[in-house]
Amino acid sequence: MQTQPVDRRKFLTVCSNFGLASTLFPGVLWSLANPAAASASAPPATEAPRLDTKIPAAPSKPVAKPGAVTREMIASAATIAGVVIADEYKDMMLEDLNGRLESYDAIHKLKIPNSVPPALRFDPVLPGMKFDRTARPMRPSVSRPAGKAAPANIDDVAFWSVADLGDMVRRKKISSVALTEMYLQRLKKYNPVLKFVVTLTEERAGAQAREADRDLARGKYHGPLHGIPWGAKDLLAVKGYRTTWGAGGFEEQTIDEDATVVKRLDAAGAVLVAKLTLGALAQGDVWFGGMTRNPWKTDQGSSGSSAGPSSATAAGCVGFAIGSETLGSIASPSTRCGNTGLRPTFGRVPRTGAMALSWSMDKLGPICRSVEDCALVLNAIYGPDEQDPVVHDIPFNWDARLQPRDLRIGYLKADFDRMPKPDDKPEDKARRLASMKLDQAVLDVLRTRGVKLIEVKMPDLPFGAMRPLLLAEAAAAFDELTRSSRDKLLTAQGPNDWPNAFREARFIPAVEYINANRARTLGMEAMAAIFKTVDVIVAPTFSSQLLITNLTGHPAVILPNGFREDGTPTSITFFGNLFAEAQLLATARAYQEATTWHLQRPPLDAAK
Repeated sequence: MQTQPVDRRKFLTVCSNFGLASTLFPGVLWSLANPAAASASAPPATEAPRLDTKIPAAPSKPVAKPGAVTREMIASAATIAGVVIADEYKDMMLEDLNGRLESYDAIHKLKIPNSVPPALRFDPVLPGMKFDRTARPMRPSVSRPAGKAAPANIDDVAFWSVADLGDMVRRKKISSVALTEMYLQRLKKYNPVLKFVVTLTEERAGAQAREADRDLARGKYHGPLHGIPWGAKDLLAVKGYRTTWGAGGFEEQTIDEDATVVKRLDAAGAVLVAKLTLGALAQGDVWFGGMTRNPWKTDQGSSGSSAGPSSATAAGCVGFAIGSETLGSIASPSTRCGNTGLRPTFGRVPRTGAMALSWSMDKLGPICRSVEDCALVLNAIYGPDEQDPVVHDIPFNWDARLQPRDLRIGYLKADFDRMPKPDDKPEDKARRLASMKLDQAVLDVLRTRGVKLIEVKMPDLPFGAMRPLLLAEAAAAFDELTRSSRDKLLTAQGPNDWPNAFREARFIPAVEYINANRARTLGMEAMAAIFKTVDVIVAPTFSSQLLITNLTGHPAVILPNGFREDGTPTSITFFGNLFAEAQLLATARAYQEATTWHLQRPPLDAAK
């Protein structure tokens, strides 16, 4: 029987009569009705098509036209969706469901680029929320080496903070050209071991550094990032250079634009020296060139997915880097490599020109060597760009003089006191106790700074059940990759890697996706209630807050708080209210200034 184009209203009416509404995720019936496409073989690696913005890639073999939906398929799909459909209703559904398959194909034929967002937008700001919209001048701290001459060996400044490097450049004690050449040489020296570079932007960097020095000579100063070399996670588009997303099949992809954050750092006088690695499609630390390594322990991965930005910053190979986080991609590598990473409020920094993984959770932020560096970089990249529709126009008023004792500081007591489980292995118990000791030492430091800590409990809601929101959006972002079977080109192919996650996500019911978003609103409301009682909260990094704050859009800063017995760093997290990064960073800076963990350097040459 020739099927007619589906009438959406009729389809929804029929389904709602059977308790379905939009219950079945579109991929469920499509996958069941189209086994030929689902089992298509990937093209040979030597003939792999490239997925880029210039030449749309095509499957190596024509995808078979979807077959007809049958009564048996409805029964299978209903089981996956968690509903029961009586036999007498199935025949009534067949014509409309088969017509629906044609609408899926019509959308697929559009070959929608990764850069196109859905019409639905997530906004962490709830009705009635009010924010300080008065912009005030930035007030950084006084730089430590003020008045010092440049060291005889320029490599001695490789681990200096952005604030200190910027001060030296401003006073013409070190040129941007010299800094840029030094960092490029360090990138080349340590990349064979750490594998953190995708592409050196040497020509672009040289031109920018020379221009930065000429501007200073003319009396034109762009601010604290003037002349500072930095690295970009290779999901940020840079005109004239490939943007690989760390993934097999995308190795030669080029995008003919500069991401907004790249443009803004150009305007701030910063110098882009490299595009740095990320785990394939922003997962982990394994990319098409291998595994990015931890400078503190080079037989260990750097974690990810901001693998290269974190490893290169920790190794003193860039002044700072830009990473991204959807769920832990700044927090985890910053912890592993001993950096200070800032995940800003969702809607603080434009993502224009960045790879999309989850439109409702993706965030761009700096990975640096100090808290104040994060503030200086954020100040250069935040605010609307008239292209990313989720970005709010709310000032970031950094003031290094703000004292945490003047703020209400909460802490997650239950997470700090979390004891090992009775059935844990002895080595796991020892590790947990050592971690507890380091975490609780942070509270002691804050108390010595005059902070009166307030016990806080996170909302008692099923946030883990909301994680499929990320998986569904990610699967949509890379839909054609799955349907064409070119997901086989990705390096990692385990049960927890993207290819399998994308396939599984096609079976998430649409109604459950919507319901999870409704539950997310409850979580946002619960978090808003907590932040009526405190301004900033301190917590172990890998505690309940990590998933919750990524879902609700709250900002967090992750910074070193000690070392494990194997010599690798640990971290602590401070998180704050929406768009309150200034208070958050001031609190974290007070802790960091009372310690020396961020000043330690990895034993790179000893590890070679």
